[in-house]
Amino acid sequence: MNVITSFKEKKREKQITYERKMLRELSLEKLKKHVHECFDSFYRTYRVFPSVIEDGCVDIAIEAYLLGASYSRFGYYGEPMEMVRRRSGREEKYLIDTLFDFLCFWGNIDDVFVGESLYYMCEHYISHWWIEGFEKGKKRRRLKLH
Repeated sequence: MNVITSFKEKKREKQITYERKMLRELSLEKLKKHVHECFDSFYRTYRVFPSVIEDGCVDIAIEAYLLGASYSRFGYYGEPMEMVRRRSGREEKYLIDTLFDFLCFWGNIDDVFVGESLYYMCEHYISHWWIEGFEKGKKRRRLKLH
């Protein structure tokens, strides 16, 4: 007798192996450095817990990186990056909102102007990691490493 597996299980296994391969190219030092580059003014102004903020930002950056990498297959087949970005817009917006809510919670931000500038910083941060994942994923597909 053979073991019956579903297509969902197989698809999930392939997704996990692909994500593991993609994460091998990402360094924790690079992630932490970029967190401090983007949110350094936020750290100094509000005196929040940097380790908690840093860990949350790194987690969300990894999610954005993997999201860009998963959508890189469309770029590999010739679709322009902006069209692919519109395709993943809902997921990217969710990551931006999640990061913004996380930073507002830990920073106790109630000021509208500070919140708006923080939201733009979150957009830039997520966009950077999405593009990074997209480019690395496209490169892996071109080299037939997927």
